[in-house]
Amino acid sequence: MFRRLREDIETVFRDDPAARSVLEVLFCYPGLHAIWMHRIAHWLWNHGFKFLARFLSHINRFLTGIEIHPGAKLGRRVFIDHGMGVVIGETAEVGDDVLIYQGVVLGGTSKEKTKRHPTVKDRVVIGAGAIVLGNITIGEGAKIGSGSVVIKDVPPGATVVGVPGRIVQEIRSSRKQIEIDLEHGRLPDPIADVIRVLMKEQNRLEKRIEELEHRLTKYEGGSGPERGD
Repeated sequence: MFRRLREDIETVFRDDPAARSVLEVLFCYPGLHAIWMHRIAHWLWNHGFKFLARFLSHINRFLTGIEIHPGAKLGRRVFIDHGMGVVIGETAEVGDDVLIYQGVVLGGTSKEKTKRHPTVKDRVVIGAGAIVLGNITIGEGAKIGSGSVVIKDVPPGATVVGVPGRIVQEIRSSRKQIEIDLEHGRLPDPIADVIRVLMKEQNRLEKRIEELEHRLTKYEGGSGPERGD
């Protein structure tokens, strides 16, 4: 147990450059507190103490601003940075070394008592305010851009941005590459890229029209064959 606690603390230092001391991490990181309380609630849930598990998760939400259903499965070295507004549904499954920012929702799209929440594989990064809905799989090493809405499977190593989420890049799912790509402000914007291409094409067509109008003016002004010939 102590090994897991130490591992969690080391994960905070690895993923958050603002962490300065162990004491600060222990007392000032609600994302860490939420995960620790969830482990207890998850144990209670799996051993049939459903009400106690739900009540503990409710207390967890009140204290940390993070709502994790006690039935959800979280892997090792998961880190919820800042965390306010994070919601993780009952049948969600989160792998190892996953980084989740504030406002993320792993939600369901069905009222059936089946697997209705996302499965997030190892080493995934989910940006602030992203919403992942339904029984879909986010592949290993994928990155979900801030504010994206994802409703379809994401292949391993892919980068998804936009509403609805679109795959804009596929990369190797190495931890080093993920750390390089944590600057969400540099993620590509597919809509902006399309607009940029359209504007470029419009400028080209406008220049072509100006050339044709100029030639037509010269032709009508007498440069071309005389009328009536």
